[in-house]
Amino acid sequence: MTCFAQKGAALMSTTRPASITSVAELETLLSDPPQFVVDAMRRIEGDLIVLGVAGKMGPTLARMARRASDVAGVRRRIVGVARFSQPEMEAALHAQGVETIRCDLLDERAIDRLPDAPNVVFMAGRKFGSAGLEPLTWAMNCHLPALVCRRYSRSRIVAFSTGNVYGLTPVGSHGSTEDDPPCPVGEYAMSCLGRERMFEYFSASHGVRTAILRLNYAVEMRYGVLADLARRVAAGQTIDVTMGYFNAIWQADANAIALASLAHAETPPLILNVAGPDELSVRATCEQLARRLGRAVSFTGQEARDALLSNGARGWSLFGRPSVDASRLIAWTADWIARGGATLGKPTHFESRDGRF
Repeated sequence: MTCFAQKGAALMSTTRPASITSVAELETLLSDPPQFVVDAMRRIEGDLIVLGVAGKMGPTLARMARRASDVAGVRRRIVGVARFSQPEMEAALHAQGVETIRCDLLDERAIDRLPDAPNVVFMAGRKFGSAGLEPLTWAMNCHLPALVCRRYSRSRIVAFSTGNVYGLTPVGSHGSTEDDPPCPVGEYAMSCLGRERMFEYFSASHGVRTAILRLNYAVEMRYGVLADLARRVAAGQTIDVTMGYFNAIWQADANAIALASLAHAETPPLILNVAGPDELSVRATCEQLARRLGRAVSFTGQEARDALLSNGARGWSLFGRPSVDASRLIAWTADWIARGGATLGKPTHFESRDGRF
């Protein structure tokens, strides 16, 4: 397998296409391992298990782990665990060298039967549909981490969290940092802080080496804030700009940070924001999308003085700045939507200001 990544100031320096024309090309780019991930996969020992692999990011993260391990010359199992309600996803992972296990992660006995692995990426959680099903949200986001920490107490764990734990931040302040106190709004965000507290508790009480990643927001052409806005512009919908600003990071960069963070897991947990460097304006972004799509765009509301914004500088100091800038992400997204590209059909609801999802 050929590695196209080279060392540099950015996360990846692979030559970027002017447009992305197929799902296969997109998923290859999303799973392309930069050199620092290859190096991390060479340093860490043993197999890697991805819990909740069937979500939006899991398949390309697992594939990146497989590709990086192969380039590093390290033999290891990459195992993806989920319920796999879509059998074709399981087949695709198999074709890419990722083993799969079907498992209801809230079944403690099923978790006990999972294979040992010294490296764990925890991606399971519940967000969308949380309103009205709050007990299930709390079970997935707080009870499950406790089960996983007991099962994998001797492993290093990278656990995904969210920038929602901070609450809203003044626009122009460069976003919340890892040292800012959490201020979650709504039950989803509160349960995500509960998830972090479970990992922190088991790190302190059982010595579980952990890294917690507060993601805000990963994007690719089929999903994310940019895809949401592009589809609305293309459909001629009026854009509400009350939640007027956002962060966006190319999903491949987020995948890379997660995998490389395995080598930095520690006790107490390392906490990293995973976010793009720009406070992107919803209004300006939609105007750019509209020009590229050849559509008019209209707006309603007025930009609030705060938004959900995170500062990713700590992570950039470890791994470099994101490899794909906002202008390229906007161009790729507009081109994808104009071509009628596939969608995951999962709106982000990033515009929510009351924490209800």
